[in-house]
Amino acid sequence: MGYIELNVLNNQSSLAMGIDLGTTNSLAAVWRDGRPVILHPEGKSGSVPSVVHFPADGSQPKVGREGRDHAAAAPERTLFSVKRLMGRPAADVQGELARIPFPTSEGDDGVLRLNIDGREFTPQELSALILNRVHDHGCRALNDEKPDRVVITVPAYFDDAQRQATRDAARFAGLDVLRIVNEPTAACLAYGLDQEKSGNVVVYDFGGGTFDVSVLSIADGVFKVLSTAGDTHLGGDDFDAALVGLIVEGLAGELSEEELKDPGFLTAARLSAERCKHALSKDPQAELHMVLAARGVTFHRTVTRAEFEALIEPLIERTIDSCRRALSDAGLAPDEVNEVVMVGGSTRVPAVNAAVESFFGRIPHTELNPDEVVALGAAVQAHILIGGSRDMLLLDVIPLSLGLETVGGAVSKLVMRNSTIPCSVTEGFTTYADNQTGIDFHVVQGEREMVSDCRTLAKFQLKGIPPMPAGMARVAVRFHVDADGLLTVSAREESTGASTRVEVEPMSGLSDEEVERMLLSSVEHAEEDFAVRRAADLITEIGTMRTATERSLDGVREHLDRETLEDIEEALKAAEEATSADAERLQALRDELERATLPLAALLMDDVAKAALSGKRLEDV
Repeated sequence: MGYIELNVLNNQSSLAMGIDLGTTNSLAAVWRDGRPVILHPEGKSGSVPSVVHFPADGSQPKVGREGRDHAAAAPERTLFSVKRLMGRPAADVQGELARIPFPTSEGDDGVLRLNIDGREFTPQELSALILNRVHDHGCRALNDEKPDRVVITVPAYFDDAQRQATRDAARFAGLDVLRIVNEPTAACLAYGLDQEKSGNVVVYDFGGGTFDVSVLSIADGVFKVLSTAGDTHLGGDDFDAALVGLIVEGLAGELSEEELKDPGFLTAARLSAERCKHALSKDPQAELHMVLAARGVTFHRTVTRAEFEALIEPLIERTIDSCRRALSDAGLAPDEVNEVVMVGGSTRVPAVNAAVESFFGRIPHTELNPDEVVALGAAVQAHILIGGSRDMLLLDVIPLSLGLETVGGAVSKLVMRNSTIPCSVTEGFTTYADNQTGIDFHVVQGEREMVSDCRTLAKFQLKGIPPMPAGMARVAVRFHVDADGLLTVSAREESTGASTRVEVEPMSGLSDEEVERMLLSSVEHAEEDFAVRRAADLITEIGTMRTATERSLDGVREHLDRETLEDIEEALKAAEEATSADAERLQALRDELERATLPLAALLMDDVAKAALSGKRLEDV
């Protein structure tokens, strides 16, 4: 059984805050009187919209509910779903950037920047504004007690860059992050499932902008995430979009195409759709109503729950497909799941609960407010980290394999997908060329066999290797993934102690769609990848054999018969085509070179034996 050494702090503060930094809404909670509680000032909701509005007069940004209130009147100066941009480059978020009302650019460091009234903001700085508002909101409920130590939750598929960006946002907000916790794992803590002795749990997390499903096992209070799946571009916003489609369809004859695409119109339509969706979660039918006073246009339509469910059925089925994949990765069948936990506001939709119950064959947990369960779990973890008595462990997993590029462009995977974290793996590497004094390391993630099909995380170099023949240097490379899922790679040459290390901040983040695409691609191209990898390995092996043969041949050429020499030289010449042949041809070239050099190998071994026995008596051997 693996155990995590928790960084338990004991200082003067008796509180630490759990924060659910959500795509649509954010929440704060603390542990009080033996249980986690949501923080909300008297008479107000604990929910803080993850929205930032920049007034045209240049005054301070409006954040949270105040920012959302300005959205309908000035959508061109309002930012939603900043979380989608965290730790990701422009190339990966083109869809999101199309909805950003401000100019964007990408710095040399790969970090996005939004130009707002002549000032540049990174997604981390914008998220810091939201974290500040959430923290202040919670502190007002604590009578202005201000715990600055926090646990922040993130989607299970957030990679190193996105988790680091979340930490940076907290630092900008003046907060001390005790730990980053996966949202599905936090939900289990809120339900107290860590108190169960054993079992398998599925956490179905369907929020406003993202969907995650995690399969966890529990054994003696220890959580282990067996697998995760999901989609960062699927959420309640898509349910709203289905209803917005009805509004657009209904007003197509009264408004121009340009007016139907106007940001102000779409924002008002989305808010109307959201109200209708909420009503349909409780009633068999609801009114989809929208008034555009400036244009003298009114839209009104009755929508039945059955009609709404027909619109969103494909979206719900996508979540069930993710559940199938997660169970398959965990090696479980639906009837082997003991508990199903529902998280996120979108799980209030009756059709969602019905689909989940049907798939898993059991009634899911909905006792806690699905909008609050993640924040409550974060508060449980925060309580533990400052010395709370609740005894539990969290073991999360790596979503995609991590490895290094080797000669020929192949990938040597060190940390396999779904490995439990924290974890450390060390492997030995060596030089490929004679007198090589440095090694370039290329760290990648992905399931394919070749670097060109994987994703670059970092590049660094180890220098100071003493000149020696190829293959003699001994370099230990260590991959360490900490409890937050952040990766550190270090390399050390054994004879000199020369070392280097890099804390990986990936060039980009990965959405669930991209992770899913990479996993499916590895399956679809498995046979092709095997052939390409086999060819690359054979090219490397033939190159090594050629170098060794040519080096050895010069010293013993006169001791070989003419026929053997001709065979070796012909095999060496044929091996020169090894850079372009297919795997079958390469295998034949490699085998022919080995066959031709057998007499050479025998001669060299004979010389070694003679040297070893020289001057020794029979009884000494």
